[in-house]
Amino acid sequence: MSEAAVPRVTWTEDLIALVAGLLIFALALPNLAGLDLLGWAVTTSVWTDASHALGTASKTYAGLGGVPALLLTYLALLSVLSVAAAALKVPVARFALAFTALFAIAYASWVLGSFAHLAVVTPADQKKFGIEWSLKLTNEGGYIVALVVGLAIANFAPSLAEKLKDAVRPELYIKIAIVILGAFLAVTAAGKLNLASNLLLRGVAAIIEAYLIYWPVVYFISRKYFGFSREWSAPLASGISICGVAAAIATGGAIRARPVVPVLVSSLVVIFAVVEVLILPWIAQTFLADDPLVAGAWIGLAIKTDGAAVAAGGITDSLILAKAAANGVNYQPGWILATTATVKVFIDIFIGIWAFILGTIWTNYITPKPEGERARAREIWQRFPKFILGFVATFAITLLLALYGPPDVTQKLAPAIGEANVFRVIFFLLTFFSIGLLSNFKKLWQEGFAKLVAVYLVSLFGFVIWVGFVISWIFFHGVLPPTVS
Repeated sequence: MSEAAVPRVTWTEDLIALVAGLLIFALALPNLAGLDLLGWAVTTSVWTDASHALGTASKTYAGLGGVPALLLTYLALLSVLSVAAAALKVPVARFALAFTALFAIAYASWVLGSFAHLAVVTPADQKKFGIEWSLKLTNEGGYIVALVVGLAIANFAPSLAEKLKDAVRPELYIKIAIVILGAFLAVTAAGKLNLASNLLLRGVAAIIEAYLIYWPVVYFISRKYFGFSREWSAPLASGISICGVAAAIATGGAIRARPVVPVLVSSLVVIFAVVEVLILPWIAQTFLADDPLVAGAWIGLAIKTDGAAVAAGGITDSLILAKAAANGVNYQPGWILATTATVKVFIDIFIGIWAFILGTIWTNYITPKPEGERARAREIWQRFPKFILGFVATFAITLLLALYGPPDVTQKLAPAIGEANVFRVIFFLLTFFSIGLLSNFKKLWQEGFAKLVAVYLVSLFGFVIWVGFVISWIFFHGVLPPTVS
């Protein structure tokens, strides 16, 4: 076979996330046979004495110590992500330097978020740590700290943010995390299979209904009331109504828009995602604590980027569980996050289909091409987010092991997946920090998209948030997470 006949793989963040996420998942599975390959990864506990903050994911490696575990985790991530940077044609030396600083600041934020006065939830734990008050954020308050630190750097130290830009890849980090998340959700779902199946069906119904309302309304508003062309209105409608950055880029490609169009729309989506992450979880905790899965679905429908939505789902999960625990109700962790992730995953799956539909309309009717040239069905596959395959694979494999594996395997499954989940948490953390670093509000405003902001404001607060809430209420009201004794 000639060299020209050999198909070449075009590495994208999407494909790299699939491979990296499956690699971490695969390294967790030997633990089922007693071979612990990931137990050296660093974990962080709630602390009042910082020397006790760090530890290892497995007791097998407890003698290693927290700081060496942190260094090993950093080196492992640096190695894998440097290979990814090379595949993406990013200078590896520059990436490595930027990632070192990115990881150090982000993990320091995570440790700070685990400080007892920020993280402790129950009165019993306050007594245990000898403190009289706490913000009750759980240690996942570290996500909020990382986001705020990123925002501070982007807006008050933009030169530092510029130096870190080679490692600022929130879409890559969150997609890797979502692949790993599939296994974590499967362990959670195995104990309550009927509830998990119920959530999947309700999630599909919710996003289909949301699509049919969101997209045409945003498109109509941008065309009718703001005078945008079709080239601008279609990516705007996809970015605001479907799934943010990925949808805007996919739509821009499908209709052959100029590159500047999806770039500016994506920047707009990221800005609003940051604002929503800072606000919506607290609103959900205040008004939806008695209907937690409505809150989870609402977050998934309201926040338009994968990173911000899933991360906000994690914060919402922590905040509502903390409030419930303070009132004597102990929900099983993970179900609110699972609802958010389920909604977002189905939204992501639909991106490729929707891009194909728009590509067909534009190619055949809006900007017709020469006779015989038509949109091809394989474009669905080309635009399909490949990392979703990883999420499905880790979920399915873990669920099958949990339901049908021998007892000695099922007993070890949760600890094994827990070690992989350590990396999921770290990738979440990197996502939060990266989103903050991308959000230099002054610079983005100077790029001249005030009119785009107006469309987003009208759409988001005019109907997206409210319609998302109504849809979430219709499909998830009264469905509660299981409790733990």
